[in-house]
Amino acid sequence: MELVLEQTQQGDHRKVQLNELNEFRDHAYENSLIYKEKTKKIHDSKIKNRVFNVGDRVLLFNSRLKIFSGKLKTRWSGPFTITKVFPYGTVELSQANGPNFKVNGHRVKHYFGGDVPQLVVPDLQTFPSDH
Repeated sequence: MELVLEQTQQGDHRKVQLNELNEFRDHAYENSLIYKEKTKKIHDSKIKNRVFNVGDRVLLFNSRLKIFSGKLKTRWSGPFTITKVFPYGTVELSQANGPNFKVNGHRVKHYFGGDVPQLVVPDLQTFPSDH
């Protein structure tokens, strides 16, 4: 008789432990949702909202620049002129001596004048050697 009573108490204790585990899991899930929401707010607050209009001059970021990928080479090309603005951030750019093309608005930034410096790494053979 005592053995049966002890087993039922152990069974009840095990059920309580499982219920506590489920509550702990639910609480952890709620905390993860709160954390995701807070980090999204922080991330979104740091994103600059750039508005582009037709006629704006912009520079284009070249993310595929792998040839001579030195630290001194600029990855921005241009300036280009915006000819059309599409919904969801796509813009159409025109260049002086070529066709128009579409790019994602995240790859362009406003151009405020002046020449874009073409950084050239000098050839090492042009410098006199110490030997």
